Amino acid sequence: MRKLLGLVIVLVVALLAWRQQPHAPLPESAGPSTRPTAAAEGHRRPDSLPPEARQTLARIATGGPFPHPQDGTVFGNYEGLLPAQPRGYYHEYTVETPAARTRGARRIITGGNPPSVYYYTDDHYRSFRRIEGPR
Repeated sequence: MRKLLGLVIVLVVALLAWRQQPHAPLPESAGPSTRPTAAAEGHRRPDSLPPEARQTLARIATGGPFPHPQDGTVFGNYEGLLPAQPRGYYHEYTVETPAARTRGARRIITGGNPPSVYYYTDDHYRSFRRIEGPR
C-alpha cells in the first residue's frame, strides 16, 4: 500500500511539473502553431477551416441552436494563451469532430458581446489561431 501511495504522489508531482512547462508549438504543416497575442499575425479565413468549424461559425452568427449544453459558456483562458480580458469576455463553442464519441478537441472561442474576435483550436486549448468571424 505504501508503494502504491508513493507511486501516486510521484505521478501527481510529475504531471503538475509537466503542465507548468511551456510546450513548443507544432510546425505549421502539423497543425496550429501560433499563440495569438494582442497583435495577432493576421487572421485565417473561414474557408481555410474544416467544414464543421464553418458550421459552428454560422450557428454563432445566428445565435444557435447549439448541439452541446457547454456551447456559449464562458471560456476562462486559464492557460493565458489568449490576450488578457476580464472574465466573461471569451465564450467557447464546440466544433464537431466526425466519428468522435465526445465533443472532441476542436473549439471556436469568441471574444466580446457581440463577438468581435474569433479564435480556433483543434488541440483542446493548447494553441489558438485567430480567425475571421462570420460576415
